[in-house]
Amino acid sequence: MPTSHSRLTSPSAAERWINCPPSALLNAACEDTTSSYAQEGTDAHELCEHLLRKAMGQDTVDPRPKLQYYDEEMEDAAQGYAAYVLEILEAERQRCSDPLLLIEQRIDFSRWAGEGSFGTSDAVIIADGRLSVLDFKYGSRLVEVEGNAQVMCYGLGALAMFDGVFDVDEVALHIYQPRRSNVSSITIPKKELYEWAESVLGPAAVLARAGEGEFSCGKWCTFCKVAPTCRRRAEANMTLARFDFRKPPTLDDAEVSEVLARVDDLVAWASDVKDHALQLALGGKQWPGFKLVAGRSIRRYTNEGDVASAVIEAGGDPYEKKLLGITAMQKLLGKSQFEQLLGGLLEKPAGKPTLVPEYDKRPAINTAQHDFEEN
Repeated sequence: MPTSHSRLTSPSAAERWINCPPSALLNAACEDTTSSYAQEGTDAHELCEHLLRKAMGQDTVDPRPKLQYYDEEMEDAAQGYAAYVLEILEAERQRCSDPLLLIEQRIDFSRWAGEGSFGTSDAVIIADGRLSVLDFKYGSRLVEVEGNAQVMCYGLGALAMFDGVFDVDEVALHIYQPRRSNVSSITIPKKELYEWAESVLGPAAVLARAGEGEFSCGKWCTFCKVAPTCRRRAEANMTLARFDFRKPPTLDDAEVSEVLARVDDLVAWASDVKDHALQLALGGKQWPGFKLVAGRSIRRYTNEGDVASAVIEAGGDPYEKKLLGITAMQKLLGKSQFEQLLGGLLEKPAGKPTLVPEYDKRPAINTAQHDFEEN
């Protein structure tokens, strides 16, 4: 068990420890690990910071040469984020003459969550009457801004720093998530944020630091270090695995809906358990009834340059011509010329139909059967 609880209540894990307080101590006892996804997100944040500081005329060193996962998509995402922050800043300039932009601002919300509760907000803008917190997300899992505990913690930390210096009435929370085309914001009264801190955040932090409260599984399990072996999560998912298939032998509509409501959690849990067991097996653990084998693989060239030279020498053409993708074409032509030349030649086809809960914000689509019934 860790000797210090200073990082138990971090903003990035706030949704988890608020909903499942005992998970805080369990996660703190686990070894810190990283992944390619985490490193990719770190790289994207470094580029965002650089571009924003550069746009503000601040001293900054270009991080691109040392970024592991830098590519065209990351460049576009970071450019878009910087432009969005500057857009918010310009809008605030229309209301007051001297709004303040703070980039990668360390915030501390220990007043509500206990000593050492701090984090770093991607951007904070302070203007007359309003404090804005902007958070960049490079992942593909949709992140909602409404009720987002992490961003609300950033807002509280910023209020703790500036509420006594500036006349703040409301807090604007922003999420910029380019891979999901998710640019969303919500503005709440300062009083409402303070009330949430006192009634929800604070009590949950007390339980989290003591290792008390009830275990609870939900979407917050995604980044929990003990999710693969969590007994509460296993019990919740095994109830679906033991689904009582009563007579008649086929499920009725209500039963199918019950399975649909929980099947994503079941699949995610099963995948986590399988990955956990694989990592331990790679380290030498023997699982009864299982063994490690080499998976399927495909052939690949050992050296593409040598392959091309060999084919050319034999009189062949080793290359295929392919039209540039939309992002690469826009970069080649520039946004203005791209829209002028190709704006009328683009389309955004409908996405593949998928079943989601009713609370999902996407509009429902009509099937052919529904169209027939309506006519």
